[in-house]
This record gives sequence, C-alpha cells and structure tokens, in this order.
Amino acid sequence: MTQVYPHPDLPQSASLNILIIDDHQLILNGTYSLLQQEYPTADIVKVKTAIAALKEIASCRFDLIVMDLSIPEQAGVIAQIDTGISLLQKLLRQYSQSNFLVQSSYVKALIRIKHEIDEHQGGFAIVDKELSESEIITRVKIALQGGTHTKDIKSGWEFKPEWLDVLRLAFEEGLTDRLIAERMYKSERAVRTYWTKIQDVLGIYPEDCKKAGQNMRIQTEIRARQAGLID
Repeated sequence: MTQVYPHPDLPQSASLNILIIDDHQLILNGTYSLLQQEYPTADIVKVKTAIAALKEIASCRFDLIVMDLSIPEQAGVIAQIDTGISLLQKLLRQYSQSNFLVQSSYVKALIRIKHEIDEHQGGFAIVDKELSESEIITRVKIALQGGTHTKDIKSGWEFKPEWLDVLRLAFEEGLTDRLIAERMYKSERAVRTYWTKIQDVLGIYPEDCKKAGQNMRIQTEIRARQAGLID
C-alpha cells in the first residue's frame, strides 16, 4: 500500500535540490530531462559513481536522491548491484530523514535491506526503469512528500543477514559449506541449519525436489536469484 505523509518542511520547486546517480548516460540524461520538465527551477546534479555521489551529498543538502542500484564505486570500475546497495545502506544510516527514489532494473535486490528501508524516516519510493514517465513522476512526488512506496519488494519474507551471507558465499564466491563456516566463524552444523531455513522460506523441500528429479542446492540458487537475494 502507498502511504503519503505530508512533509511540513517540503521546499517549493524553486528551491529543490535533486541528485541523480546513474552510470548509464542515456538513463542519466533522460531522468534529468524528465525532472527538469517537472521542476524547471530545481537545481539538479548528475553523477555516475558512488564516490562522486558521496562527495556531492557531503557538500549539499538534497531534497531528493534518485539512484540506480547497479553503479560503479568509481570511474573505470565495473558497475555492481552490491555497490548501489552498500551506498544506499550508508545513506540511510547517515541521512535518516532524506528522501530517496530508487530507479533501477534490479529493484528486487532491495529485499536484502528491507528492514533498513522500513525503518527509514524520510520519503522512500521504488520505480522500475521500464515504468512510464507519468508513473515515475508520481513516485517522485510521493518521495518528496515524505511518503513510502515499496510494494515492489513486499514479499512477506524475513531474511536474516546471516542467511544472505550464506547465499552470497555459496553462489557468488563458490565456497563449500566448510569454507562458509570458516568465513562466518560458525560450525558446519550451523551453516546446514541456515540452509534449511533459507530453503523453507523459498519454498524448496526435499520431497518436492526428489519427485521432480531436481537438485535442492541448484533450485535454491535459482529461486534466490529470481527473488533478487543474490546477483
């Protein structure tokens, strides 16, 4: 459900400061043009990397931060979803009342930090890049008003951080359970327990996989990637 709470300190369009973070030039320019049309007197800044974004945010109070998730840490580095997630986590901690619009093709990845998003006190809206311009502007306004629009990541799942660590270590780094246990300073038994919890949440059970002739670990990876839990 979309929640909109009027923000008493919402600035007029003449004094709006907006930051756009996206390393795709076409998307960056398109978003800039769209926002400029809607808020012609706003001061809109464009950056392509996480480091550039942090520099701008440290020197200016932005009324809205529009960001992609797949961005590079710095110029010349490959864009990664984890970079965008890490940047967003840092900003949510440091600027608890700022307004954010996550505009990305990878919005499902936000399920990894759903708890932190739910705790955020400022505006927070999510928009898939494939949505229409009118829908994007609608969600921009929701975020600027201090409202929340996160139904795109509503799953009912509660994923603990250590479960996400297991998925990442197994499927992104290719580690065995023994090596995962060593990295997490846990016992192998604890790691196996994490797997059962993960598979229960994802709806993957031994009897179903056996009937279908499927490998449980492979099905876990497939479901986890579909859900945006891992890249």
